[in-house]
Amino acid sequence: MADKNEETEKSTQPIDATPRVTGIGGIFFFSEDTEKTKKWYSENLGLATNDYGSSFEFRNAHRPEEINYLQWSPFKEGSEYFSPSKKEFMVNYRVQNLEGLLKKLRSNGVTILDSVETYDYGKFVHIMDDDGNKIELWEPVDSVFTAMGGETTK
Repeated sequence: MADKNEETEKSTQPIDATPRVTGIGGIFFFSEDTEKTKKWYSENLGLATNDYGSSFEFRNAHRPEEINYLQWSPFKEGSEYFSPSKKEFMVNYRVQNLEGLLKKLRSNGVTILDSVETYDYGKFVHIMDDDGNKIELWEPVDSVFTAMGGETTK
């Protein structure tokens, strides 16, 4: 058992707030028929699907008691959500300190497509990489998804 000094030291250690990507938050791609695609993945690969696709549940490596999520979603072919990218996919990255990361990206001349949108489950913004890929950055509030419940892919 840890002594009281060790416990106090652990709880007062600063949390890493370096503006950076911490993982994949979602994989989005075009599909001719999103319902058929979700059904195929559910029946053949065992994905637990919902209206948006499938939420994959995993544990945070630094805080194993915390549940995190990755969203897999087919989008109707031709959706403008990926614009101005001409690609058939978009990756969502989980980030920490989104505001700090945006400051860094601006100073590096990265194209920022919109302003930060805030929801109960996190903050979002879109950028473009040098290859013309639209990227979604997400500073998640995973506890909201956990509280909502619902079936997840594990």
